[in-house]
Amino acid sequence: MAKYIIAHDVGTSANKAVLVDVEGQVRGKCSQNYTVCYPKSDWAEQDPEDWWNAVKTTTKLLLEQTGASPNDVLCLTFSGQMLGIVPMDSEGRHLRPAIIWLDNRACKQAERLMRKFGHARIFALVAGTTLCGKDCVPKLLWLKSEEPDIYDKMKYFLDVNGYLIYRSTGNIAMEWTGASVFGIDLKKKTWLKGLFRYVGLDPEKAPPLVRSIDQVGTLSREASSELGLLQGTPVIAGAGDAACAAVGSGAVCEGDGHVYLGTSGWVGVVTKRTPRGKYGAATIHSADPNKAFLIAETETAGACLQWMGDELYKSEKMDPQVSDIYTLMDEKVSQVPPGSGYLIFTPWMYGERAPIADCNIRSSFLNLSADHTRENLLRAVYEGVAYNIRWIVEIVDKHFKFPIPTLRVIGGVARSEPWMQILSDVTCRRVETVRDPQEAGAVGAALVAAIGLGIYPSFEALKDVVKVDKVFEPQEENRKVYDSLFHSYQEAYRSLRRFYKRLNEKRLDEARLCKEVSK
Repeated sequence: MAKYIIAHDVGTSANKAVLVDVEGQVRGKCSQNYTVCYPKSDWAEQDPEDWWNAVKTTTKLLLEQTGASPNDVLCLTFSGQMLGIVPMDSEGRHLRPAIIWLDNRACKQAERLMRKFGHARIFALVAGTTLCGKDCVPKLLWLKSEEPDIYDKMKYFLDVNGYLIYRSTGNIAMEWTGASVFGIDLKKKTWLKGLFRYVGLDPEKAPPLVRSIDQVGTLSREASSELGLLQGTPVIAGAGDAACAAVGSGAVCEGDGHVYLGTSGWVGVVTKRTPRGKYGAATIHSADPNKAFLIAETETAGACLQWMGDELYKSEKMDPQVSDIYTLMDEKVSQVPPGSGYLIFTPWMYGERAPIADCNIRSSFLNLSADHTRENLLRAVYEGVAYNIRWIVEIVDKHFKFPIPTLRVIGGVARSEPWMQILSDVTCRRVETVRDPQEAGAVGAALVAAIGLGIYPSFEALKDVVKVDKVFEPQEENRKVYDSLFHSYQEAYRSLRRFYKRLNEKRLDEARLCKEVSK
């Protein structure tokens, strides 16, 4: 009888679930969407119950679709969005909606920390880069300052994975990759309790730590009933979405790199080194217990295209004859010459982490004229994301000494062949995509669990498990136009950063004034 692993990739907008066999092949997949709530400017929250409901629904659907028996399920595991906070009370209840990674409410706390401590080594131990309002330590300080009743009642803070582990098993834990964005010693694998005390946080609220490959319990009677699985089914910790995606890309050996392009995006490298973060890049823990993970994250990639579809392709989205708006946009982009008529788009819709750490910058169309069409704007979005990735890749190469001659790309955007060709042309690098690129995070979690179960002896053994599906080579004839526009793209930030700062500080001041008036 075939045996399977069920893995859930609990992302920003949806849970992607897969049924994976012991050879790493996807035998079933499905997803369920949920919402992000934006109650105030710069806030982004989700109801943790929505994550669990999505896990329940998709687990049952996988079994129904594939005909797999609960007896054939070896374990359950998770890949979860990182940089989020779920405050839990002593009774195991979440005390408020989760403050997710996209939330930027803690800017004041981040600025205060950086003013007080600067770039001292204490923050290099957390992630190695400038703190911003989206980071976990500032968010915890915001919770203590602005919602003290919640903070005082909070027994433990959890992230997405930790919350789902609890709902599955009744056990409280946080896995190393998720904990590393809060503050752990990457070498000793322990919480930086001194750091928590130093900045005014209670270290006792930090949950117990586990490895990605550890069995963190078994399905409780209640969870097994809700999921349609057997009570006692093992639950493997899994890891944060970025770390699982690295495994799902096949970039698992020393110095291997990959690019993720979904709602957000990043360039990541697995390494035994612990490089000091800079240029918006940070070093966190890898899913591999023996390695670190250098990650340079761009906040919005596919989200930029989603915005285009929502705002400029509304009629097509509502047209019943258009089965997939993104396929249509791919067709339109292919008809526009490289360079988009020298139109540049900056994909910084929610501020940025890498290649420049700046919460104030925003997106712009630069050099727009009456000669440009809607399709010029569309191709400029594809190219703007590619310019951002090139900038990050060059930083990883030049400043961290990790050359990435081939970009292994995963995420939903990897399904777009025109976008992958643009990425290859802009970066002047070979681009490879894998099978099931949109499910790479969930597949990666399943492979992590397979190591935990002893099916594979090491992470390096997974190198040949993940197969390349398509290859894109850079087209030399497009190099000149893209090189020129890339340097103009970099210049745009240097020229406009003060403008963005003034404008968005004024916006935040007005929002605070409105808040005070409403009180």
